[in-house]
Amino acid sequence: MWLVAGLGNPGDDYADTRHNIGFMVIDALSARYSISLRQKATNFIYGRGFIGELETILVKPLTFMNRSGIAVWDAIRRYEGIDNILVVHDDLDLETGVIRIRKAGSSGGHNGVQSIIDRLGSRDFIRLKIGIGRPDRVPAEKYVLRRFNKQERPVMEEAIETAADAVEEILARGVTSAQNKFHSR
Repeated sequence: MWLVAGLGNPGDDYADTRHNIGFMVIDALSARYSISLRQKATNFIYGRGFIGELETILVKPLTFMNRSGIAVWDAIRRYEGIDNILVVHDDLDLETGVIRIRKAGSSGGHNGVQSIIDRLGSRDFIRLKIGIGRPDRVPAEKYVLRRFNKQERPVMEEAIETAADAVEEILARGVTSAQNKFHSR
């Protein structure tokens, strides 16, 4: 079974902000595969269904970004049989809309990913990163909580759909296949 966690911050104040791109991908997958996200646990909302032929749990933490590890850990403990973890998140170091997939590694300075590493005690989980660009004059902690501007919105809408396609590819054919297909864009 797969656990696909999209990182973000809960609440209307954070909806559609750069830091919530992981939530947006989970919403796209939920709509595409009719996986309802109406179930709620203490630290996350989730839906259980199938992406292709693979049983998948889609998760959106309710713990705020810097404590994402609590929600992911709780979801893993809740369900026996989770063999694979895929985390979808924003990346300041990638150009807006660029997608990169990593099999494992460091947090790259992303606090949500670091929280997951700390809680799991492992760096061994797949990450799908979506570029949000890095601002010149705005502190990163403020920039990630801003909404996309008019020029960025169509780019990000396409990136969300492409990221959902990449999730499908990872689940169906593996990380290397997805990297070969989506890193060339």
